[in-house]
Amino acid sequence: MDPFGLAAARFDKPATGPRDPVHPGWPESTPTVRLTTGEKMRLRPLTNRDGADWAEIRLLDEQWLRPVEPTTADTWQEAHSSTSWRNTFSYLRGLASRGVAIPLVIEIDGAFAGQTTIGNIQHGAVSEAWIGYWVHSAHMGKGVATAACALGTDHAFSRIGLHRVTATYLPSNPASGKVLVTAGFREEGLLRRNLHIDGEWRDHHFVAQNAEDHPDTCVARLRRAGRLL
Repeated sequence: MDPFGLAAARFDKPATGPRDPVHPGWPESTPTVRLTTGEKMRLRPLTNRDGADWAEIRLLDEQWLRPVEPTTADTWQEAHSSTSWRNTFSYLRGLASRGVAIPLVIEIDGAFAGQTTIGNIQHGAVSEAWIGYWVHSAHMGKGVATAACALGTDHAFSRIGLHRVTATYLPSNPASGKVLVTAGFREEGLLRRNLHIDGEWRDHHFVAQNAEDHPDTCVARLRRAGRLL
């Protein structure tokens, strides 16, 4: 039975040992870290039971999310209906089962607080993926995005076994750029009009991090800098 489809799946312990040969790093949770607020945070697999929280939070945070997310043909409300969730979840489950993407929930003290996705996973000579994230506005200003990016990147290197992780951010969203730099990413260029965001083709800064760029993990560096307890 596929744990990704189980509404009651908990994934309480981060995985250790050999990687799955088809979808390494899935379905696995990351280790738990403690934010400077004292709250406990981890990334764990997205499951069907997350639909209600996903829709509620994203509807509340439309003003924050719509300007930085891909354009949809539907209204924001339609894009977060129960039907849309079923389609989204089914699509992500398929990608995860093929080892192409890993959709993760940002969980703070056991509650849904956003998402981190590791996508377009490629092994072999390429050995890279991209990382993306969004955080519920109620948790902004706590270092959650930085911690999520660090946990996801460490997961990509240690459990998926990748060599390189990339990310992009809008020139109009320097806060996201700061998150990525703090997590250890470096600027590599500007992608011209590469993604259709909120109704327009938009430029994106392109950043990346290779496994050998730093002698330790992203999380270890955040702890040393006092950004995690």
